[in-house]
Amino acid sequence: MINRRSFLSTASQSVIGAFALTALNRIEGEAATKLGSIGVQLYTVRGEMAKDFEGSLEKIAAIGYKEVEFAGYYNKSPKDVRAILDRYGLTAPAAHAPLTNIQTKLDETIESAKAIGHQFLICPYLEDKDRRTLDDYKRHAETFNRAGEACRKAGILFGYHNHDFEFEAKNGKMPYDLLLEETDKNLVKMELDLYWISKAGQDPIAYLNKHKDRFVMFHVKEMDKTPKRGITEVGRGVIDFKTIFAKAPAGAIKHYFVEQDTCPGSPFDSIKISFDYLKQLEF
Repeated sequence: MINRRSFLSTASQSVIGAFALTALNRIEGEAATKLGSIGVQLYTVRGEMAKDFEGSLEKIAAIGYKEVEFAGYYNKSPKDVRAILDRYGLTAPAAHAPLTNIQTKLDETIESAKAIGHQFLICPYLEDKDRRTLDDYKRHAETFNRAGEACRKAGILFGYHNHDFEFEAKNGKMPYDLLLEETDKNLVKMELDLYWISKAGQDPIAYLNKHKDRFVMFHVKEMDKTPKRGITEVGRGVIDFKTIFAKAPAGAIKHYFVEQDTCPGSPFDSIKISFDYLKQLEF
């Protein structure tokens, strides 16, 4: 996980999509909510994508996923990516772009994102060298504000994806809190990874309630039941997704992306288990 996003080498991103919630009526009259469309972060199938880009997306669509979030394009052009997505009825509301691209190739990154049709461009990770001090985070906040303004002008939104290290206090201050304070809420949104914030010992619901207008997407990642608190298929662990989904501010979370950094076997088997669980989940 240390190099979880460092493999990203391309800046092109993906296609607009929607992540609607649908309301159902139970027989007894209670209102239940289900996810109307379920997404997957393609880092989960990175090895398979490298070997067979189109075939991997075809398998993802066959499972039932409607949305994908990209983490690299394996030398595919935006035009080719868009055509493949269309072929299998997929949309890509968001994509991850490494910090270096945001710092040095922002215009190019945004141009690619617009060509494919993104709604969100997300900074996914900070390398060890980029997060040693609070001053590092302050500099990143300035970078994120500039990126957010550039994205806004281009008609898309910029955001940041957390891990657990942002919740390790430095000089009495949690870096994640600093990022929330130092970035403009209208320019920088947050993609909340539910596994990492939980592993850090923080309450995702408390953050959702305190910063109602910041969180727009979830990484639906599950924590296993072992003492190591590893990553497993959604529904087979200890995170109470039902409660988190139900207590999120109404209408705030636009997209829910399954992600499993490591899988015991085929990642396609793992993401099918997660999909089947989320498809039936009512909250």
